[in-house]
Amino acid sequence: MWELHHFSLSLLLAGIIVLLWITEWIPVYLTALLPLLLAVPLGLLTPKELAQCYGDANIFLFFGGFVMALALEKWGVHEQIARRIIAVVGDKKSNILLGFMLSTGLISMWISNTATALMMLPMAIAVIEAMPPAHRQSRFSILLMLSIAYSANIGGIGTLIGSPPNTQMASILSENFNTEISFFDWLKIGMPLALVLLFTMFGIFNYLLGKERKDVHDLHFHTLPWTKAQKRVLWIFSVVAGLWIFRELIGKYFGVTYRDENAAILGAIAMFLMPSGKARKEKVLRWSDTEKLPWGILLLFGGGLALAAILEKNGVLKYLASSFTSFEGIGLVAAVGFIAFLAVFVTEVLSNLAMVTLFIPVVGVFAQQIGLPLVPLAMALTLSASLAFMMPVGTPPNAIVFGSGYLRIKDMMRYGFILNIISFILVSVFVILFL
Repeated sequence: MWELHHFSLSLLLAGIIVLLWITEWIPVYLTALLPLLLAVPLGLLTPKELAQCYGDANIFLFFGGFVMALALEKWGVHEQIARRIIAVVGDKKSNILLGFMLSTGLISMWISNTATALMMLPMAIAVIEAMPPAHRQSRFSILLMLSIAYSANIGGIGTLIGSPPNTQMASILSENFNTEISFFDWLKIGMPLALVLLFTMFGIFNYLLGKERKDVHDLHFHTLPWTKAQKRVLWIFSVVAGLWIFRELIGKYFGVTYRDENAAILGAIAMFLMPSGKARKEKVLRWSDTEKLPWGILLLFGGGLALAAILEKNGVLKYLASSFTSFEGIGLVAAVGFIAFLAVFVTEVLSNLAMVTLFIPVVGVFAQQIGLPLVPLAMALTLSASLAFMMPVGTPPNAIVFGSGYLRIKDMMRYGFILNIISFILVSVFVILFL
């Protein structure tokens, strides 16, 4: 009876939070504090469990990334890079969208989608701010912001190391089901799927641009020489990016083990210690600069993790997982489609890593019970879990871009719903054809 009471309270709290996130009756960052306010008094989480959510390692990865992005913006490094992007793709709006989508997607295949979004966002902002004021609130601005988040998500499914859920799935299958997923096994489905999704998204966004797609603006992005401060900021950021990319190799050959958030915090601290070269005692960043950090996003991410923990602890996720048992006798095509559809939409309110961690074991048992191949079902779930486009809490890139101030949740939901449907269909088709 007590468990049923907690189940109902968890479901009610989740419904209220999602409703407030959608309607924005109160600021979304305040909504993210509701678990902090109610979870312990209602007995849904212990204080320790709640603290672990709001102090999650990914929040510190966010913080470190935000600090480095702030330094990039302060010294105009993002503008320097944006100048070169525009020089390559041209200054027609449709070409700018394509350039940012491909750059973000390809980079995200090799470094974390979070780091990629943090790196590309200031560049996109620089492009928008370089346009005439009348054009900054256009549909192009919305689509450019969304292209950063969505391309980072899509790129993350391209390789086994592109996103944490990918390696998490491979680890679970190896440890619990004696099934190995190699880098190539993932690459042969993840890479073509990511590329198809990127170009599909460009086709949709290009169509939605309407008459804007042919607009050409003189962005005045002629090449400028690099300053000392810009070079030092870029050097620090490049070192951190290298630590992210070669983390496994560094651990293997040099015996130094660390996590992505360790590298991000190292980069953040370095920004406060590195002389700018402009004045004798001036550093790249001062603490007063952090007033510009989007602190609310850190609360938003913590609130999303807390909500996921509440749903897990109090049986809501277990109840959802039990729905699989009613599909005994279902064929492979229908099973893949159902799992892909479920993952795409459930991961809007549940982190993609939590989704994979909680549901891959359930899918594995389900596959064994009804005699379906495990790998296609596991791949359908994992690929779809990274393709949440509707909510800021769906994936870290969504939250990062939402914090730019150029988007409303309604914008993200309107365009994200279309991509959610397309993603679930394409994931299903690719899994059936390639596995």
